[in-house]
Amino acid sequence: MKIFKHYFPITVLILIFASNGINGQDNPEELLLNNFRPVSIYKIPETRISEAKYPVIDMHSHPYPKSIEALNNWVKTMDAAGIDKTVIMTYTTGAEFDSLFRVYSRYPDRFILFCGFDFTGYDQSGFGPDAVKELERCIKIGARGVGELGDKGKGLFYSKPVKAFGMHIDDPRMDLLLKKCADLSIPVSIHVAEPIWMYQKMDSTNDGLMNAYSWRLDNQPGIVDHAGMIRILENAVKKHPETTFIALHYANCSYDLAILGSLLDKYPNLYSGMGARFAETAAIPRYMADFLARHQDRIVYGTDMGTDLEMYRYTFRILESKDEHFYESNYSYHWPLHGFGLDDGILKKIYRANALKILKLEGEN
Repeated sequence: MKIFKHYFPITVLILIFASNGINGQDNPEELLLNNFRPVSIYKIPETRISEAKYPVIDMHSHPYPKSIEALNNWVKTMDAAGIDKTVIMTYTTGAEFDSLFRVYSRYPDRFILFCGFDFTGYDQSGFGPDAVKELERCIKIGARGVGELGDKGKGLFYSKPVKAFGMHIDDPRMDLLLKKCADLSIPVSIHVAEPIWMYQKMDSTNDGLMNAYSWRLDNQPGIVDHAGMIRILENAVKKHPETTFIALHYANCSYDLAILGSLLDKYPNLYSGMGARFAETAAIPRYMADFLARHQDRIVYGTDMGTDLEMYRYTFRILESKDEHFYESNYSYHWPLHGFGLDDGILKKIYRANALKILKLEGEN
C-alpha cells in the first residue's frame, strides 16, 4: 500500500466563456446542471491512495473487456489497485455463460463468475424444473453464485436470454430456484429498485436530479414503487432463510439506510453490496461510517463502474481517508464527496472477509 499525504493549493475554478464555451455553452445563464463540473477551491489535505490497504475482493463487476488484450490489461489494473479477485455478474446461462467462463478461466484465481437464471417459459405452467437443471449445469461448469438479478419495479429483467417481466423475486414461481441456491450453497445477488430520486418529481427540489432524470421511474405507469420493491426483497429473504441474498447498491436505500439496517438486523441470510453507490453515500460520511461500523459483518465491497485504475483509487479514498469536499468525474451528482475514514478491522471485513464467507472460501487468507 502506498499513501501520500500532502498539502497543496488546489486550482481555483475559473469559468472562461470563450468562443467554444463550456460543453458548447458560452453563457453561465445557459449552463446545464448536467454539465456542472466544479473544482474544489479548498486548500485542505488530500490523500492519494494508490492501492487498497488490504487485498480486496470486488463482489460486483461485469464482463467489460471485449478482447483478450483488454482482459489482460484489467488484470494488470487489478494488480496495481490491490484487487485480488473480481466477481463477474454475467446475467447469463447456456452457451453465453459457457463462452464467458472459458474466457475468464484464463485467470482462474482472479475471477469468479456468477450465472443468471434461465426464465424461459416463466409465463407458462410447469416453469421451474428446467430452470433448476440449467442452474445446476452452470454451477457444475464453475459458476459460484447467481447474479445480477434485477428488478426496478416491472419484474426480473436482467437475466438472459429471457426477461421475466411481471415476476418478482418473491413470486412462488421463484421458490424452486431460490431453494436450489440454498442446496448448492451459492449466493443470489439482486438489484432491487433504484435510488429514491428516480421516483420523485423531476423539478428543482429533486436532490439527485442529474442522475434521476436519466433513470427516472416516476413517469412509468404500473411500476412497483420503492417501498414496494423493498417489501418484495424482504418477502423473498424471509421466505428462504437458508438462501444467502446480497442486496446490491445498499438495496438502493442510500437516502434512508435505517431501512436496510432493519433488514440486516432481522435476517442473518441477507448481506448488502456498495457497488456504484459511492457518490450517493459520500455525501453523508459520518452517518455512513457509523452505519458501516454497525453492520461491518454484512457489507461487501463492490464497484460496478468499469475497470479504470483511478475509479478503484477513488473508492479507496472514500472508504479509507477522512478527506473532505472533493469531486470525481466518474460520479454525475452535483455534490462533493467526503471520506469515511474506516478503521482497519472494518476495512478487512468489507474488503475481503465477508466475501470469503459468502463464497465459501474461508480457507483463503
